[in-house]
Amino acid sequence: MTIQEAIEARHSVRAYKDQPLTEDVAKRLEEEIAVVNQKGNLHVQLIQNEPKAFQGTLAKYGKFRNANNYLVMAGKRAEDLDERVGYYGEHLVLLVQTLGLNTCWVGLSYSKVSGTYVLDEGEKIACYIAIGYGETQGVGHKIKTVEQVSNASDAIPSWFRKGVEAALLAPTAVNQQKFSFEYVGMSNNRHQVRAKKGFSMIGYTQMDLGIAKYHFEVGAGKVNFEWV
Repeated sequence: MTIQEAIEARHSVRAYKDQPLTEDVAKRLEEEIAVVNQKGNLHVQLIQNEPKAFQGTLAKYGKFRNANNYLVMAGKRAEDLDERVGYYGEHLVLLVQTLGLNTCWVGLSYSKVSGTYVLDEGEKIACYIAIGYGETQGVGHKIKTVEQVSNASDAIPSWFRKGVEAALLAPTAVNQQKFSFEYVGMSNNRHQVRAKKGFSMIGYTQMDLGIAKYHFEVGAGKVNFEWV
């Protein structure tokens, strides 16, 4: 499965089989987490065979079952922490999908279990990502149109529309899709794209934007563009 195929196949899954990660999967994840932590200046940690984080009251509200493996998405407090968590976290989520597993971004319905993770000075946990072998592959949700979230048109390069289409398949908090993309034009022989988060009473729009931007880059392909 390619990353593009993973974007199309992935849906949030909350119920998992009572099955540990294989050694090969765990090793591949740990290797990529090390890369992500360096590139994104994060402190992502893989927790395995730990059932308590998704057994509390909030987790029951989230209807999780056998969510015994997860990523702790942490990093130093900064204005752009949530966006980096979204961007690099989705990189890991799509990798997990290509390995034949399922995931779910979790903003609130989890418990922080003492002794399962480490936070360095100045760091905070932004969210968790549940990982496992899903009882199902999840289901899709209604999404907005390209025109509702971008200025795509016949006069704008086709790769931009493809990027927006991929972004619309990105997971967002309660499927709010509070983001937009604008093709700005050319500067110094590079295409320029602007991505913005919208307002939401629910929050998580900065994290959602990071996730959507990662999807956009995958969908757009190897195009010479920059974020502005």
